[in-house]
Amino acid sequence: MPVAQLVLVSDRVLWMTPGEPVSAGFVAVRDGRIMATGPRERAGEHVGEGTRLVDVGTRAVMPGFVDVHAHMEVAARTAYSTVDVRAPRCAGVPEVLAALRAGLPEAVDGWLVGQGNLFFDQKLAERRLPTRAELDSVSRDVAIVIRAGGHVSVLNSRALELAGIDRDYREVDYSVTGMPTVVRDEHGEPTGVVKEMDNLLPLPKLTGQALRAAIRDGVQALFTRYGVTTIGEISETVEGLRVMDDLHQSGELSARLRIYLWVPGTASLDEACRHRELLPLRTSEDLMRIHGVKMFADGGYSAASAAVKQPYLGTEHFCGHVALSPDQIAEALVRTGRAGLQLAVHANGDRAQEEVCAAIVAAGGPPAGAPQPRVEHAGNFLPEPEVTTKAWRDAGIVPVPQPVFLYTFGDFFPAYLGEYGTRGRFPFRRLLDEGWPISGSSDVWIGSEDRATNPFFSIWNALRRQSFLGEVLDAEQRISVLEALRMHTSNAAAALGEGHRRGSLEPGKDADLLVLDRDPTRCADDELLEVQVDEVFLAGRSVHRRGGT
Repeated sequence: MPVAQLVLVSDRVLWMTPGEPVSAGFVAVRDGRIMATGPRERAGEHVGEGTRLVDVGTRAVMPGFVDVHAHMEVAARTAYSTVDVRAPRCAGVPEVLAALRAGLPEAVDGWLVGQGNLFFDQKLAERRLPTRAELDSVSRDVAIVIRAGGHVSVLNSRALELAGIDRDYREVDYSVTGMPTVVRDEHGEPTGVVKEMDNLLPLPKLTGQALRAAIRDGVQALFTRYGVTTIGEISETVEGLRVMDDLHQSGELSARLRIYLWVPGTASLDEACRHRELLPLRTSEDLMRIHGVKMFADGGYSAASAAVKQPYLGTEHFCGHVALSPDQIAEALVRTGRAGLQLAVHANGDRAQEEVCAAIVAAGGPPAGAPQPRVEHAGNFLPEPEVTTKAWRDAGIVPVPQPVFLYTFGDFFPAYLGEYGTRGRFPFRRLLDEGWPISGSSDVWIGSEDRATNPFFSIWNALRRQSFLGEVLDAEQRISVLEALRMHTSNAAAALGEGHRRGSLEPGKDADLLVLDRDPTRCADDELLEVQVDEVFLAGRSVHRRGGT
């Protein structure tokens, strides 16, 4: 029997397998893979000269977390180069303006970018966005924009001028996140609020060594220290992807990357399907690979652009837009499938999800042998669950919900959709009982909550179901801690089509392992927010150790 290079022994191993969930045992590692597991007393069979034997006692050992939907590059850039004005850090508009004023020396190329939360207008004390005039009071010389979650932004007069947005401006028909809108006053003048237009604004970009530092430090600070060992990265820029490849080549990146090329934001569909020509990677596919394509079918609830089946409050008939036609979905399904890529479609609203699924059915499904298509955010809002989940089943999609959004905006569905918005918010108990192996992910982007990338925050959401305003939403949809852990490990790996490689502690799987300071299955709900990751192993190599452990 070969000798292990690493043996972890614990009284509390969380196997994440269908059998015994937690027991005393060991995990033996060789050449980056788990070579053996078993009861604690048999660990010595795999120990020899050169073995690192670590007995962690009552601290827990478990597989690394898998975040199947994240915008890591965006989040890393944001942490590196924006002024944080998110609530509750800034309780109201005066605090937002003070933070921007203090940040003026950090302006880049004449721009100062502030990061506000999703549903910023609902989270500030005034229950509104800062106005154009208020931003002008900070500066009329520096272009100021507050990006409130990536779907809504507020610009001062200088920013509107540099973006070319005036009373004669006419929006283009489509942006990469939805239908662009300039909000105007009764005289036709831009108010400063724009929707689904962030990628149309001439905002400063990080490049070169600054981008490298942002991504390297961002992965460590936002993911690795919380135990995330695999990231389903929704791409931002080709340059950013090349930087990730370089960082892996130099051993500076501490997570596996499964890249979903954002079409048309990062690349065209044609370029994505020929990605080896666009982006030849030097890193082993074990660590980094182009895994799929991400497209937007609708926008966000905060911009009232998610495609739903009942009108938004304050409108007579507006139910959002579905920005992808059935022909576009069919073409993407066929072409990505033939290229061996997984198609992931952003569809927030119930109408968007059902129309995407109908288009998949009409296209005859993906080509034989192609990965199952994903629908991002399916499972967050299901006001008519029987209808929508039937559409999922007919289309054979993988639903990808985000428990963190329960906290982020679970309060605010009724503010936008009335009584309709009180139905079917994050019905995880129902979905698991119906056999849907749902996953959990952060969807971290600009405007995410500051704990969004910590899987234990997501797990807490699935159990505690407490919103930003402190309300417990639909307590009957609570799930167990083991079910929530599986959402972020074995179920998440399966959503990527890689359940055979990671997500549980079994021989032959990748040795992506965590040592926790306690056993989360023995924690009260609120104690889950205090769980610390003491050490992280990627392919058996220690990539993070918490100070003092």
